[in-house]
Amino acid sequence: MRDTSGTRRRRRPLRRALVAALGTLGLAAAAALAAVPAANASAPTPPAGWSQVFLDDFNGTAGTGVNTANWQYDTGTSYPGGPANWGTGEVETMTNSTTNVSLDGSGNLRITPVRNAAGQWTSGRIETNRTDFQPPAGGKLRVEARIQMPNVTGTAAEGYWPAFWALGAPYRGNYQNWPGVGELDIMENVQGLNKVWATLHCGTSPGGPCNETTGIGNSVACPGSTCQSGFHTYSMEWDRSVSPEAIRFYVDGVNYHTVTASQVDATTWANATNHGFFLILNVAMGGGFPDAFGGGLDGDTRSGVPMVVDYVQVLSASGSGTTPPPTGNRDAYSAIQAESYDSQSGTVPETTTDSGGGQDIGSLANGDWAQYKGVNFGSTAAHQFVARVASGAASGVSGLVEVRLDSRTSTPIGSFALANTGGWQSWRTVPANISAVTGTHDVYLTFTSGQPADFVNVNWFDFGH
Repeated sequence: MRDTSGTRRRRRPLRRALVAALGTLGLAAAAALAAVPAANASAPTPPAGWSQVFLDDFNGTAGTGVNTANWQYDTGTSYPGGPANWGTGEVETMTNSTTNVSLDGSGNLRITPVRNAAGQWTSGRIETNRTDFQPPAGGKLRVEARIQMPNVTGTAAEGYWPAFWALGAPYRGNYQNWPGVGELDIMENVQGLNKVWATLHCGTSPGGPCNETTGIGNSVACPGSTCQSGFHTYSMEWDRSVSPEAIRFYVDGVNYHTVTASQVDATTWANATNHGFFLILNVAMGGGFPDAFGGGLDGDTRSGVPMVVDYVQVLSASGSGTTPPPTGNRDAYSAIQAESYDSQSGTVPETTTDSGGGQDIGSLANGDWAQYKGVNFGSTAAHQFVARVASGAASGVSGLVEVRLDSRTSTPIGSFALANTGGWQSWRTVPANISAVTGTHDVYLTFTSGQPADFVNVNWFDFGH
């Protein structure tokens, strides 16, 4: 969540301007608050091969604070000696008051931002005492929480910024070494939008290998109910059992963002991940991220709408063979985000205005390619390839989007041609037939054209039977 060196901004595409204004995001109209659904009786039992290393179910007497054996309160407007306004431009003062942070007596934690009569905001921010959360060598770490975002939308949600995230342990007590020490945003939301963002922050700021202050991120709408109207499970799985090492983000079990060690240089990855992390829950008010999506706090912003947390759980799986490396860490039949490549040449990740937001890969021209390791097609053959693409290529410029297996020089198993679609952010879904594929393969997208000019952007792709 935190840009601790300055106000967070959303990065503009490197080559092309956004073609839609923020006002087209379709903010929902303000709605009456709904009753908070009941908490689960307890966190889910860990699957076979996993062990529980941390749990807080937030069971306790209504109106009491959090268990200080697990959590510590962050108070005021910064860490001691750290950047002002928590480094993001947010305006609230964090407190340890049960007005802002309390159990509800039904197995939930509520973090509630409140505006006083003078127009000043208070809210809550807590972080784990432990700073040692990381996967074992060759193993995995899973961090998850079941959360209902503040149930407020439209103009009443302006300035709301709830989050569940982790910071690298070297940040505690230093407060000047962000983003190099790593930040993992498992759940972020702003402005009451029906979206969850997941992001890795790393490297240097501004710019650097991790596109700071934006980071390497993606977003998706919550499945089923909206993020605001119901509980959803937000999780991060950090996997050291595969090569390259991968960090995957999920909402309700749906993997919508993956970052791998091959996306940045080895030093940047090591600095961001070769240590433990601590976890943070908070609701900020105002700041750079809400401002980037159409507005900060004003008189319409509703006071007193809580983020409700059912549980926070951390699981670990050893590298001793209890959980063998997957035969394929990508599902061929679910959308594979184009920017989640394991290796590439010539591509440029950029912010997209396509449905779901996040990033696409652009600047694609003849000879460019992107690799996606471990795509599992299963035992029933895939016969179709589908890609979400856009093009603002000049008249007469076109090319092929090709699929190859296990080598970028192998014969394509399928392709489709693309010319101008009406703009670099004018998206269409294009299918193509492919030769039958089963098993697990490294997939290469390759781009071939008779002209040297850019001819396509790709947002995501998947396969079908």
